[in-house]
Amino acid sequence: YGGMGLDFSYSIAVAEELGNIRCGGIPMAIGVQAGMATPALTRFGSDELKKQFLVPTIAGDFVACLGISEAGAGSDVANIKTTAVRKGNEYVINGGKMWTTSGCQADWMCLLANTSEGPPHQNKSLICLPMNLPGIHVAKKIDKLGMRSSDTAQIFFEDVKVPSKNLIGEEGKGFTYQMLQFQEERLWGVATVLTPLETIIQETIDYTRQRKVFDQSILHNQTVHFRLAELATEVELLRSLLYRTIALYVEGNDVTKLASMAKLKAGRLAREVTDSCLQFWGGMGFTSEVLVSRFYRDLRLMSIGGGTDETMLSIICKYMETLPSK
Repeated sequence: YGGMGLDFSYSIAVAEELGNIRCGGIPMAIGVQAGMATPALTRFGSDELKKQFLVPTIAGDFVACLGISEAGAGSDVANIKTTAVRKGNEYVINGGKMWTTSGCQADWMCLLANTSEGPPHQNKSLICLPMNLPGIHVAKKIDKLGMRSSDTAQIFFEDVKVPSKNLIGEEGKGFTYQMLQFQEERLWGVATVLTPLETIIQETIDYTRQRKVFDQSILHNQTVHFRLAELATEVELLRSLLYRTIALYVEGNDVTKLASMAKLKAGRLAREVTDSCLQFWGGMGFTSEVLVSRFYRDLRLMSIGGGTDETMLSIICKYMETLPSK
């Protein structure tokens, strides 16, 4: 269907390189297209679905979006309320999705919906949903703190009819398919922040070296250059964790715990680096004229999107068997 047949480590190399783009929204949009809306279709979709949706998406002729989160169900995927009721050869979809990246311009959505009344982890399915069907209402493009170049939509579905052949894989397996995809999504996110964090640290070094206060450069203060050294060390440790996780994943191992650890650390370090460096920029750091203020806003999403820090901690605890059994 296209592509070079390379393993996932090459996607991570691309993600890391995209960090040279001086904003967070563009790498995120590419990540949704390449590693969030399409993996389940690639793994489990029929040949017909792949020809209809995957081929033009790979070619860049279609924009894809992922319809998972809802106003009342972000990290708690099992709690989504959108339904897709089977009627003959069609699904009739009702509900809505929130915080949908590329949702205003997408040609199709990889939609997660409840297709039965069964247990929450067994009643969900993924469906390829063309976005030009009657009953799909893109309510608004959401105004956000950061990632302001990213198209983020609120979308409602009212009796939307889609052919049942648009089902990805088996009915009731959607939650499982989505959990598999989440690991790659989180690792992609970690990779995209490495270069921006290094860039912010280096630009802060350059600025504090030439900016003088009380007749000496800001960088000359031990508090400043020691702190920057600490932050650079933390970024390098995050990179090592990511590379170890990717190596194990490519070999076929379950890396849920390590991927969650990397995602947790990336979110917290993104906040720590941008906040510390912005402080050293002083009043200039509080303006929109410097990169550190943009990444202060853009990278804040790392602790929220793709599973909150608290969700990552819960997953890690589960794998460490520290949570009480129910």
